[in-house]
Amino acid sequence: EIVHNKFVVDGLRAKGAVFVEELEECPQDRPVIFSAHGVPKSVPAAAEARQMVYVDATCPLVSKVHIEAQRHAEQGLQMIGHKGHPETVGTMGQLPEGEVILVETPEDVAKVQVRDPQQLAYVTQTTLSVDDTKGIVAALEARFPAIVGPHKEDICYATTNRQEAVKAVAPKSDAMLVVVIESLISRSPSRA
Repeated sequence: EIVHNKFVVDGLRAKGAVFVEELEECPQDRPVIFSAHGVPKSVPAAAEARQMVYVDATCPLVSKVHIEAQRHAEQGLQMIGHKGHPETVGTMGQLPEGEVILVETPEDVAKVQVRDPQQLAYVTQTTLSVDDTKGIVAALEARFPAIVGPHKEDICYATTNRQEAVKAVAPKSDAMLVVVIESLISRSPSRA
C-alpha cells in the first residue's frame, strides 16, 4: 500500500490503481508509484533498466532516515533498526546486505552481535510507538554507550502528535472512540 490509510488506498483502488508487492508484477507500459514508505535502491534502478515511468512518492521524513542511514554507513557504522514494516525494507535496501541489524524489543538488544560496539548507530521507522522506541533506545544506549542516534527524531511528527493526543485525552475518559476521516486525497473531484 502506498500509505497507511484505508480510505486513500480504497479510493485509489476504485480509480483503477493496482497495488503490487514486487516491481516484476508491473506491466512495462504502466506508470509505477513507489510507496511513501520508501523502497530499496534496487527498485528504481530496476524500473530504469526496464525503461518504466515511475514516481518516487517516498515521504520526505522517510527519505531523511534513508540519508541518515547512508551517512552512518559511510562512516563505517553498523546500523540497528526495527523489523516488520515496508519502511524498514526500504531503509535496509539503501545499504549493502548485512549492514542492518533488526531490533524489535528491548530484550532483543541483549542478543545483538555487532562488529564493533564503538562503531554503531541506530535509526528508526518514522511510524513507531514513541514509548516503545524509547525503551529500545534506552536498552541500546545502556549496552552500547558509544552508539550514535539520529540528529533529530526519526519518528514522524504526525505520528508523535497523534500518540501524544491520545495519551493526553485517555486518562480523562472512560472510553475512547477513534474516528478515521476520509482524506480529501481519496475523494473524486466532484466530492471534494
